[in-house]
Amino acid sequence: MSASTFVREFFRSWKTTGAILPSSVALAHRIIESANVPRARRVLELGPGTGAFTEVIKDCLPHTANYLGLELNERFVETLQSRFPGFDFVAAAAQQFDFDQYLRPGEEGFDAIVSGLPWTAFPEQLQIEILNNVLPKLVPGGCFATFAYWGFHRLPRGRHFRELLKQQPGRLRVTSVVWGNVPPAFVYVVQRDE
Repeated sequence: MSASTFVREFFRSWKTTGAILPSSVALAHRIIESANVPRARRVLELGPGTGAFTEVIKDCLPHTANYLGLELNERFVETLQSRFPGFDFVAAAAQQFDFDQYLRPGEEGFDAIVSGLPWTAFPEQLQIEILNNVLPKLVPGGCFATFAYWGFHRLPRGRHFRELLKQQPGRLRVTSVVWGNVPPAFVYVVQRDE
């Protein structure tokens, strides 16, 4: 998908697209490494958008692993389905998705959850609803990784989101800033206790 298409989708639906440009390759590598995707058996991606993170996931995901992408924008879903055969994409809201209907019997959840969602654009209640629906599906030892734009993390919703992450079971860490991203961003990682 071209950058111009991404920009059009931003202006058409800015509250759910959240960024004016796709994430950089450098940020994609940082978030995928932080989530430990190369060792995952099941990966969940929230808000794959145009596939900036998905492309890196495809290149490093074990062949036996399963992938699910939840994306609200149906145009993005159509493009992603044709671009990444073998990956599952669903046009759905992360806070409402029924993971028990998706996971196979005996599967506890996901080893890696990667998020491209625009957290600071969301009301605080929506932040809570998404985390409450998604993070319980992280298996022991699994990692949830998402990014925040540098500077935006100091806004009220950005501060609230960081506090929500601190309250999650497991350990929260923050990576260094990826200055080559527009705007610069860093990664939050929550690793669930074993």
